[in-house]
Amino acid sequence: MSCFSNKHRTIRLATFDDIPAIMLVIDAARELMHASGNMNQWINGYPSEEVIHADINRDGGFVVTDDERIVAYFAFLPAPEPTYTKIYEGAWLNEEPYYVIHRLASWPNVHGIWDSVLAWAFERTTTLRVDTHRDNHIMQHNILKHGFMYCGIIYLLSGDERLAYQKTISGVPIIQKRRKNAKLCGGILFMFIKRSHMIFDILDLP
Repeated sequence: MSCFSNKHRTIRLATFDDIPAIMLVIDAARELMHASGNMNQWINGYPSEEVIHADINRDGGFVVTDDERIVAYFAFLPAPEPTYTKIYEGAWLNEEPYYVIHRLASWPNVHGIWDSVLAWAFERTTTLRVDTHRDNHIMQHNILKHGFMYCGIIYLLSGDERLAYQKTISGVPIIQKRRKNAKLCGGILFMFIKRSHMIFDILDLP
């Protein structure tokens, strides 16, 4: 996926060389969670380097950089998300193709990460699903602030519950539009070249 750039902020695919910097961001985010009273999420070393490595291996790990310094990390992964197959005490807004955002973490003193990540994500999909811990009030605030709807409860493979949210926008993702336009332009160019060759062939007739 191509990167997103806004002034000095960039979103790009993470690399294995980025993992040490990513883990520093995750450690800082974990400390903020615990300081705000969310003591039961991201415990026992989760998310580990192995989890981040797996994200990157799937081309699903991304970093946000400000002036080339890594300030945030998130996983952006296509459906299906196995733990979203069943939802309790509610329902998903629809069954449209979706992406999920997992493991969003940033340095506490860096602002606008949610705005940047969602702008980038909605260039690539019209539907996003996310989940968070019941005690993660900061994340719940940001999710609802950015127009997500609460849908119900899902359970992780560990059996732990999470609050689930979804947001769907209308239209066609910008990246998809660009690909469609590029394909159309390529087709027009091919026809132009083909017709040009036909004209030259006619002119070369004896």
